[in-house]
Amino acid sequence: MHIMLLYRTFIICFALLITSCSTTSSSTTFTSLEEGIYLERVFPELSRTNIVYMEPAPGIPDKLFLAVKTGEIIIIDTATTTVRETEFLDISKKVNSAGNEEGLLGFTFDNQFMDNRFFYVYYSASNPRRSVISRFTAEADNLLKAIPGSEKILLEVEQPYSNHNGGHLQFGLDGFLYIGLGDGGSAGDPLNNGQNPSTLLGSILRVNVHPENADTSYTVPLDNPFANSVEGFRGEIWAYGLRNPWKFSFDSELGTLWAADVGQNKYEEINLIVRGGNYGWNEMEGSSCYNNFWEIIQNEDCPKEEFVQPIFTYPHDSGNCSVTGGYIYRGSQIEYLRGLYIYADFCSGRIWALKHDSKGKSVNTLLIDSGLPISSFAKDSKNELYVISYEGALYRMTLTS
Repeated sequence: MHIMLLYRTFIICFALLITSCSTTSSSTTFTSLEEGIYLERVFPELSRTNIVYMEPAPGIPDKLFLAVKTGEIIIIDTATTTVRETEFLDISKKVNSAGNEEGLLGFTFDNQFMDNRFFYVYYSASNPRRSVISRFTAEADNLLKAIPGSEKILLEVEQPYSNHNGGHLQFGLDGFLYIGLGDGGSAGDPLNNGQNPSTLLGSILRVNVHPENADTSYTVPLDNPFANSVEGFRGEIWAYGLRNPWKFSFDSELGTLWAADVGQNKYEEINLIVRGGNYGWNEMEGSSCYNNFWEIIQNEDCPKEEFVQPIFTYPHDSGNCSVTGGYIYRGSQIEYLRGLYIYADFCSGRIWALKHDSKGKSVNTLLIDSGLPISSFAKDSKNELYVISYEGALYRMTLTS
């Protein structure tokens, strides 16, 4: 019993993929098991750790912006031979990063950033404990510097516990902002938020942050599944029944929405998110019925037909325990990966490529067994993929010479 308790404590430590329990390998390259693909370490002089996300700004192709969990967004100049870290935004005094799964967890740029200078952040705050989604503005004469006092809070969501905060933000091809929220935390979703669409927790939201009335923070798109609910369901919800979506992404060609949902006892899952979809948590974990936090043998007596099934799951074995979502590869440098979904497990550092066809068949291939604590994937302005180690190392996915 004590061994199981220690094991479960270890798993909880990794529940959202942000922790300091793993160790970054001293190697600078990790060779693929498939097609000569490997990870090349880039910007080795980077001094920051606790990096949880990275993306370029529209119209500024030679800069990469990195989110640091403690509350900063920094810039790397890719045109220089040595890394130059400059500060874009520092809101560390606002951010509660005390918990392993709290902090500045995500950001994204407005598609019209070059014109309106807007970008959006997701961070944890305290007193009371809550998640905050805000809009900030960059300086008019310097788009590489944000105005800390420009914050406009769009949405605040009370968080009952310190874990399962989700935290990712992304614009869809439809121009609406999508926001990932976990179930509110603890183990096993004791408040049953996942199956309660009257709360925003356990959901992916979809909102219009460009309302006609500039004084309005956001509006609910009329085609959201619960936009006109008479049952008290939240109109912002696009899909629900999620435990802790840690990174989601849109296929830049097809517009499909891919999300990785961190599991509880046994399974990690990859989902294709559809309008109004209920993904089963906490009735289900992966493709299996879920009973409670401590139950090892699952009772297969739940209404599976009521839920959208994951397109792929993998078990907690061989060091796996927490999925990190990635991207459909649409770059030009690695032909073998084109059209495949690239994702990883934070605990084991394994990176896979998932092929999912129109008939619903999925084929999963192990690409690289890196051993890295992978907190996020990222794309540059050319759609080439990067891998982010939580301990502060960046890697570009490339071909061996």
